[in-house]
Amino acid sequence: MAFHTTRPAWSQRPGPSESTAPQAAVGPAGTDSAHVGDIVGALGTIEQDDTGRRGSLGERLRALLVVMGPGLIVMVGDNDAGGVATYAQAGQNYGMKLLWTLALLIPVLYVNQEMVVRLGAVTGVGHARLIFQRFGRFWGMFSVGDLFLVNALTLVTEFIGVSQALDYFGIPQYVSVPLAAVLLFAVVAGGSFRRWERFLFALIAVNVIVLPMALLAHPKLDETAAGIVPRFPGGLDSTLLLVIIAIVGTTVAPWQLFFQQSNVVDKRITPGWIHYARADLRIGIVVVMAGAIAIMATAAFVFQDTDLLGRFTDAGAVADGLGRHGGHTLGALFAIVLLDASLIGANAVSLATTYALGDTFKKRHSLHWKLREAPLFYLGYAVLIGLAATITLTSDAHVQGLITQGVQALAGVLLPSATVFLVLLCNDRPVLGPWVNTVKQNVAAGVIVWVLVLLSLALTAATFFPDLTTTQLAWGFAAGAFVGLIGGVLIVLHTQYTQQTARIEAFKARHTKGDAFGGVTGEAWLMQVQHADGSPLSRTERKVALEHDRTFWRTPALHTLPRPQFSALRKAGLLTLRGYLLLAVTLVIVKTVQLSTS
Repeated sequence: MAFHTTRPAWSQRPGPSESTAPQAAVGPAGTDSAHVGDIVGALGTIEQDDTGRRGSLGERLRALLVVMGPGLIVMVGDNDAGGVATYAQAGQNYGMKLLWTLALLIPVLYVNQEMVVRLGAVTGVGHARLIFQRFGRFWGMFSVGDLFLVNALTLVTEFIGVSQALDYFGIPQYVSVPLAAVLLFAVVAGGSFRRWERFLFALIAVNVIVLPMALLAHPKLDETAAGIVPRFPGGLDSTLLLVIIAIVGTTVAPWQLFFQQSNVVDKRITPGWIHYARADLRIGIVVVMAGAIAIMATAAFVFQDTDLLGRFTDAGAVADGLGRHGGHTLGALFAIVLLDASLIGANAVSLATTYALGDTFKKRHSLHWKLREAPLFYLGYAVLIGLAATITLTSDAHVQGLITQGVQALAGVLLPSATVFLVLLCNDRPVLGPWVNTVKQNVAAGVIVWVLVLLSLALTAATFFPDLTTTQLAWGFAAGAFVGLIGGVLIVLHTQYTQQTARIEAFKARHTKGDAFGGVTGEAWLMQVQHADGSPLSRTERKVALEHDRTFWRTPALHTLPRPQFSALRKAGLLTLRGYLLLAVTLVIVKTVQLSTS
């Protein structure tokens, strides 16, 4: 069923273009004309000038079905081959005792991904281009370099997943891997966003079989519920920390930030539809968490009293083990889940990379373009798929095991850096105007970054000093939390002072002309916080003024905006974080090699 929604009858705005093909015009901040036009989805179309207002519940549901896609796809893509392997590893080695990590990651997922939804809808450009444009080539190369490294390795794990899944059914990898590569390219290179999204929705529908798979494992409700309580089975050591960081890295990966923002832009979602895009994200989070819990529970309860308990090797071995101890049907279902996850993940990770490639070189990068119209975009996608498939076919099981074990932990370690740039962009008033982060959103994002840094610090300490006890590491976490609390309070106080200063400057500049506030005039900024006589607006009045400003705000052309100035302290902090993360990445690699040879 497909819907074609039109603007409400009360709208007096000009009529829309009937074509959903790339338009000649381009948005204020954008560079790719394909990113302007009707919202085109798997289940329908919303015309470009539609205001987004809906009266009945049925109308709102139809609009949601059209807008739905980026959030659902990025979340289900999160449960890719590496995700399936990591959740299965947690279940096989630790039962349901690490379920609490998934519960804690729910707000992390929403906070991070909601920020890129706003960035994409308001600016109309991808994440990579924003970083390059606002922070310069130096920081842009750092950020995109991380993405390309982790994505290249992640893509290899997706083809490893395809190989292991179809091997369960007796299909050799020299057949399965090339077929998967050809299928993935054919779907993307069709020059139709709608066909691509329909293909992804079909794969997502297959993912529903995780539910009967988990039921066949006969899960115990009391043990599952007990897993919500945080604990460290066997003590907190570097091995357990690596698994926890891998769960974080596979659940909240840097590629998700780049993919969802670019996909929101490519689908032509604008600020008027952000509330639907947020609903799409929430649906995706429910789906991804249900799948992760089902995979963890399947491995936990089937292997609970067997010789395979605590002996995880790879996802292929899990499928074989499930077939041996839970029946052929259970093993087959797990293999299908693994194949499905690998195809979705490969598609999303490859697109995240090629979207970023187009942003970096300012070339066309949209699924709306035909192959001949955006050759660099499709060539980049083909090269990525081809390289990953080649590495999979030419590497042995030992190398594949190293890549699969290490890539999720690498993503978890590099996530703080990606989140820092995300928070900086979402506080960039010239870019987001009235859509910038609130104090609460900044506090939540700050907590996320600091917790991830503490986890990587703990892994570093446990790797260098393997005799550290759980109590000592716990005291280290407590000390780090205290430092983070003090730092957070200071940042909030500084933010409030900065905002008050901005209000004073806005009052002084009330009658000045031009964009003294980087695209937000003194008059516009002042109207958000006080009346003409200088008296402050009430909370309700501020909310009404904010919603009014958000309705009409779009990011100006990025090259016209002054770049934010980094203080010496901020530069030092970013460089310190960068240096530490390089060390942490090295330690992850060392620990992964140690585990593979032990």
